[in-house]
Amino acid sequence: MINSTQVSYFTLAAYFDTGVFKYLYFMVIMSLYFFIVCANVFVIVVICMNRSLHEPMYLFLCSLFVNELYGSTGLFPFLLVQILSDIHTVSTSVCFLQIFCAHSYGGVEYLNLAIMSYDRYLAICFPLQYNTRMTSKKIAILIAITWLYPCFAMIILLSLTTPLQLCGNIIDKVFCATYSVVKLACSNTSGINIYGLIASFGTIFVALNVILYTYLHILKVCFSGSKQTRQKAVSTCTPHLASLLNFSIGACFELLQSRFDMSRVPNMLRIFLSLYFLTCPPLFNPVMYGLKMSKIRALSKSLISNVGY
Repeated sequence: MINSTQVSYFTLAAYFDTGVFKYLYFMVIMSLYFFIVCANVFVIVVICMNRSLHEPMYLFLCSLFVNELYGSTGLFPFLLVQILSDIHTVSTSVCFLQIFCAHSYGGVEYLNLAIMSYDRYLAICFPLQYNTRMTSKKIAILIAITWLYPCFAMIILLSLTTPLQLCGNIIDKVFCATYSVVKLACSNTSGINIYGLIASFGTIFVALNVILYTYLHILKVCFSGSKQTRQKAVSTCTPHLASLLNFSIGACFELLQSRFDMSRVPNMLRIFLSLYFLTCPPLFNPVMYGLKMSKIRALSKSLISNVGY
């Protein structure tokens, strides 16, 4: 039996020999990461530099883009190192740090999308009371909860996971995940599994209820309201719904892979599905909001033209 003090590293078994193509993969991944960083930082700068965008909706968007940077930075530099390496190992400390980043990113993303739907609900259903209901203090509290709850939940999960006695050190993924480590345990892990399910589905259940409740009321107002109300709802809710759908697809892929035997699925497809929720939302969201939100689009063009001159 190997206990946790003897396991100093994990082997990531999902990597395979790509020969000289590893340099091509390295350039592709590096280009994606560079674009993600530039796109998200650019939109954050646009929001922060323009006082006209210092409104609740844009502050929540700013929180979303910061989370995209946080999640992608927890993955991409690690991937770049592993692609060029001949031996795909990771120290236990780095592995648990990556687990913390990846899972807290997921929780923050989903809760952020939930408070964005609540913000749209107040703006569309209670336009006259919006400023009194969505105060600066309330915005700060909502953003703080969005970030602190997933981080606190992950600290508890890692405090339960790190002392485990492990009977192996091979993880069948390209990055570290909680359940991949828990599966290596020699002892009974039912308590950790129950906590993980409660924490994961608790977050999803609360966020999903908020989203469903708010959108049902938004739809009700749209059907009974004026054409202007419907246009406002479509212009602000469409990118939010697209973000929600994009992230939910990626999160479902990751949850299914962690809980079910995916050995019959081709290796490349498994890798793509496992990376989707950490890659596509950070790539997709800043571009979509930058193009779809008229204020951000106009101020982005203005900033680019000023830099050009």
